[in-house]
Amino acid sequence: MRFKPGCTECLLSRVAYESRLVTADEDRIRQTVDACRTLLTTLQDLPVPAPVIASQVHRLAYRMVGDADPYRLLKQTNNSDAIAVCRQVRGELTTFRDRALAAVIGNTLDYGSMAHTVTDNFVEFFRWEFSAGFTIDDTDAIEALTSRVVYLADNCGEIVFDALLVDYLKAHGAEVILAVRGAPILNDATLADARDLGIDRRADLLTTTSNGTAELGLNLDIMPSDLADALDRCTIIIAKGMANYESLSDYTDLPPVAHMMSVKCEPIARDVGVPVGSRIALLRE
Repeated sequence: MRFKPGCTECLLSRVAYESRLVTADEDRIRQTVDACRTLLTTLQDLPVPAPVIASQVHRLAYRMVGDADPYRLLKQTNNSDAIAVCRQVRGELTTFRDRALAAVIGNTLDYGSMAHTVTDNFVEFFRWEFSAGFTIDDTDAIEALTSRVVYLADNCGEIVFDALLVDYLKAHGAEVILAVRGAPILNDATLADARDLGIDRRADLLTTTSNGTAELGLNLDIMPSDLADALDRCTIIIAKGMANYESLSDYTDLPPVAHMMSVKCEPIARDVGVPVGSRIALLRE
């Protein structure tokens, strides 16, 4: 999925947001946003998936504010909130669909879209969203393909629920390769975040989507060799979140892909054909 004209202000609003996580100096914030806007004008028409462009913009913002992980405290809060919910509901999550839906609700803990606000009462929000269910529900067809899974994770908080789904897959005989970000970007989960939650002991392999680069989505040109090998032999890719959707929707020679996410912006909602706010488990074969 290519970068859309309407994505410009959304992306720059995220630059301003993450800059304010680091500094209260409005001149510095303005300079950072202006520099990112200038960079974006040189990139936005490139024939590459939108996350490739967004990643370059975020990397420039991080360099200018002098912080390689502006979201670190929010990530800790997201994980704590998710763990609190998991303690209350995990006994109720008995099926693949239950745990997939929980993982999709966890995807709402996301600061990547101007149109989306993270809830301040995640327990109440989780129960409401769970009762509403999926807008697109291909979970039966997805589960049937899960003998060898490449699982592309997304945000902190969300990854707590991903771990429950990995546990389900492993208990039912699946091989699971879990990939997180190669370096901090937005509130996405990194190796350190996953290891802090013990996910490295639950999956068959914990790897990254890039070799040490802060990169949204999955750029097949820079992924590590172990992930490339896993993609060659997997029976399905479970791709969490909008950046992974934007990345993979341009490729036609992949194994079946299960896009699992909360749809948080209008361009992706239009592309999928659902309203903003939808919870989807969409299989593309």
